[in-house]
Amino acid sequence: MTDSPAKSGPLSGIKIVELAGIGPGPYAGQLLADMGADVIVIDRPGGSIVPKAIDARGKKSIILDLKKPEAVAALLKLVESADVLIEGLRPGVTERMGVAPDVCHAINPRLIYGRMTGWGQKGPWNQMAGHDINYIGMTGVLNAIGKHGQPPVPPLNMIGDFGGGSMFLVNGILAALVERARTGKGNIVDAAIVDGTNSLMSFVHGMTGLGQWRTQREANLLDGAMPFYRCYMTSDGKFTAVGCIEPQFFAAMMERLPVDKDVYGDQHDRSAWAKQHELLEDVFATKTRDEWEAIFAGTDACVTPVLDYVEAASHPANAARQAFVQDGHWLHPQVAPRLATQPLATHFDIATKGGDYADILTEAGLGEQEISQLIAAGAVVTNKD
Repeated sequence: MTDSPAKSGPLSGIKIVELAGIGPGPYAGQLLADMGADVIVIDRPGGSIVPKAIDARGKKSIILDLKKPEAVAALLKLVESADVLIEGLRPGVTERMGVAPDVCHAINPRLIYGRMTGWGQKGPWNQMAGHDINYIGMTGVLNAIGKHGQPPVPPLNMIGDFGGGSMFLVNGILAALVERARTGKGNIVDAAIVDGTNSLMSFVHGMTGLGQWRTQREANLLDGAMPFYRCYMTSDGKFTAVGCIEPQFFAAMMERLPVDKDVYGDQHDRSAWAKQHELLEDVFATKTRDEWEAIFAGTDACVTPVLDYVEAASHPANAARQAFVQDGHWLHPQVAPRLATQPLATHFDIATKGGDYADILTEAGLGEQEISQLIAAGAVVTNKD
């Protein structure tokens, strides 16, 4: 992937039509484009809440005014040769637009129709608006994050939108493509953020079944309750992450701390955790974050620096893996996961809104006269904002 990453991945030759949206739908399209799929974004006329950014990399864009029947006909023309369609609209919207799954499957029975919603296609809340904080609040995730006795802390939109949403949409699309290779038939993927996020909670539900998890915050293995799995402030006001759960990793940490093991006590003595918290807070406050990093570098102590996203890009551990690509004023996370047959990216092209309409329509089989007629009817908008 030395120049054009969208041409060399395992999904090369897979054509995806993505109805423009924000958040989990476009990110799912980005992941598929990163793997080589040919992703065509159907943008809307006018401005956008979020301008084209990294989730538009490796894609092409055409602006269609889907309020016009000519534009709907053009979209269906693209669907004829598409492998996948992605939409993230409220249930019923594509039906009213005239591009419902049954309409698309009538002209392309092999199509994978990917639907991204918060509450699902069916259910009492399927027409309600919502955002990540609402979806993860309905799954038990939000209630589990933060300090006891204080409001839960929103974990950005990583868990709902991108974890429970994008990742499960991509998983469903890839599974449907594998199934299609066997059956020759398309499918409909109903990816609801609440469903995906509930699935992400499988570990917690499993621990609960074993009697090892509580609904209370700061009372469990991974939520900051234990002194050996939490963050500590350093002398420069930054933070160090401590995650030495296993006894051998805990021992490796204690070997490098100026702490008397007898004074500290047993690792799993819950009655001593409050004292141990304070002891480790005092110890980590004696040095800077980078000094602690140097002390624990190369060890199995599971003690690492807490970086901001700018620091992360330049950290030697990430730099050695070429984890980011600086491309103009964009700092791109590298393609993930990494396949042995797909070279790392050195460059990404970000789609210009509406910039590829001629190529897209020509590849769909439309001639110059037909394209001109679509433009004249206002079905295709040629501005490149």
